[in-house]
Amino acid sequence: MNILLLEDDTLLGECARVGLAQRDFSVEWVTEIRQARRILWGNGHECLLLDLNLPDGDGLEFLRELRQSGCNVPVIVITARYQVEERIKGLEYGADDYLTKPYSLDELAARLRAVLRRQKGRASNILTCGDIYMDPLAMLTRIADEPVDLPPMKFRLLRAFLQQAGKIQPRESLLQALRGDGAEDVASNLLDVHIHNLRKKLGSERIKTVRGLGYILVQEL
Repeated sequence: MNILLLEDDTLLGECARVGLAQRDFSVEWVTEIRQARRILWGNGHECLLLDLNLPDGDGLEFLRELRQSGCNVPVIVITARYQVEERIKGLEYGADDYLTKPYSLDELAARLRAVLRRQKGRASNILTCGDIYMDPLAMLTRIADEPVDLPPMKFRLLRAFLQQAGKIQPRESLLQALRGDGAEDVASNLLDVHIHNLRKKLGSERIKTVRGLGYILVQEL
């Protein structure tokens, strides 16, 4: 299991590197955000252990940068910040778990294994169609490798299209997707508005109207 550790404290970094190696993890240890940014993409790391107080920036901002750029590598935040608000912010920015210092190496190893198990399960839920990529669990969407920010209703609508790509979707099914788990009704004309907006992002030819039947997400143009 290949882990990237971003920790500027020499003693803690060396302790984590050696301790995790003894627990069958392969750890690459760096001390600055610029180093992590340079090596994280494409190096096969399965998880990032992220300290927050770093010499060249704030770890939370780096986390947000990763998620906005489409990086899906699981992140466990390890920090001495105890405030609940900080933990909430970290989770909202895309952290998969949060561990406060001082921590037990056995607990860290257990959390790593749990995150990696969840990540393996998540991989099977990835939805794609042409250059459209969606990770529903991470709430992440990319079009032509560019991250796209979608409000909840549009996200649910695109997810419904991707789940049935190449098949006709009746209006009622798409309206149900807009409602999500909520019981509130959704006006029928709101579906047309959201489809119009999705076409702006995907291209006007990606979602076709099938008169009298519904809509279809085209798999190949």
